[in-house]
Amino acid sequence: MQTIEKLLTCPAITGSEAQMLRGRAAAVIEGNLEQFTDAFQPSNSTNGFYIPCGNTTWTTGFWTGEIWLAYEQTGSGRLREAGERQVESFLKRIRDKVDVAHHDMGFLYSPSCVAAWKLTGNEHAREAAVLAADNLMERFQEKGGFFQAWGALGAKENYRLIIDCLLNMPLLFWASEVTGDPAYGEKARIHIQNAMKYVIRPDHSTYHTYFFDPDTGEPQKGVTHQGYRDGSAWARGQAWGIYGAALSYSRLKNAAYIDIFEKLTDFFLTHLPEDLIPYWDFDFQDGSDEPRDSSAAAAAACGMLEMARHLPAQKAEYYTGMASRLVRALAEHCAVRGEESNGLLLHGTYAKSSPYNTCPNLGVDECTSWGDYYYMEALTRLTTDWNSYW
Repeated sequence: MQTIEKLLTCPAITGSEAQMLRGRAAAVIEGNLEQFTDAFQPSNSTNGFYIPCGNTTWTTGFWTGEIWLAYEQTGSGRLREAGERQVESFLKRIRDKVDVAHHDMGFLYSPSCVAAWKLTGNEHAREAAVLAADNLMERFQEKGGFFQAWGALGAKENYRLIIDCLLNMPLLFWASEVTGDPAYGEKARIHIQNAMKYVIRPDHSTYHTYFFDPDTGEPQKGVTHQGYRDGSAWARGQAWGIYGAALSYSRLKNAAYIDIFEKLTDFFLTHLPEDLIPYWDFDFQDGSDEPRDSSAAAAAACGMLEMARHLPAQKAEYYTGMASRLVRALAEHCAVRGEESNGLLLHGTYAKSSPYNTCPNLGVDECTSWGDYYYMEALTRLTTDWNSYW
């Protein structure tokens, strides 16, 4: 456990250090293009190395997002060409409905295609992202007012939202902006309102998932899927809440989301271990032999840096400083050095089994594609006035 006073004594990364690390990461990303231009990185490394895969699962957009972040750093034509080739893959995927029967359209299409459209004006990227938003809209459940995460639509055993989906909502706000149709953004607003109402506990920790009654829409119960137990705080879920609250405020300007952000962030920060790299679940503290999840720290840092844009100077400085401390800890304890991996950020955890969840071990103590992406995004945010892909 930490106190805020103790955290404030931890060193923050400097601008020059962040710039150096950003350049190093961009070089790794460009160096990976030989393997990962017509193929994608999977959700996680295996023994430290990503193995090329096709454009399936919910995570491939993060690799393309890394390409665009590196392109912003270097201006490399090689990176742009690779990013635009991957856009074509995403357009084909959504047209052909390949592994898109779930809610993670934002994770797939914001860092890949929305990014491409913003950076290059690529019309295929715009088309793909709007089609992805249309696909997501099909998962909205009027009874309960939320986007169903996965499973057959309306099925009782899967009639639930999950906290991760807050990061999919920006795709819908973007779709309203570019199409002029307010329906996308309105459904996103309703989902956010209900997610915030039900996934946050009185102590400001979060449930991973929350069930509703498919017949009445009445709220039922919060349970975990990837956390240690139903009543614990899954570290990455808490980070999704932090970043999701920041993005929700940036779109809706609802002051309640500032308060939620601050409380979720305070819980996250005060439950960090000494080295600031969270265990995969906040049930575990210093001395535990459970694995860490570096990706949770990277995503939380991005959320703090996003919210800092919308806050008065003193609070903005505070959250920027806290994010900078997390990024420095990641650089010191988790950043890839040399040839130990073809990723960027070690010590991530995709899923860890426990006696109380149904997850198999997957990507435990490995690089994760989203961890790499959010680490690079955080470095970009710390060194530029970044135009968000979200």
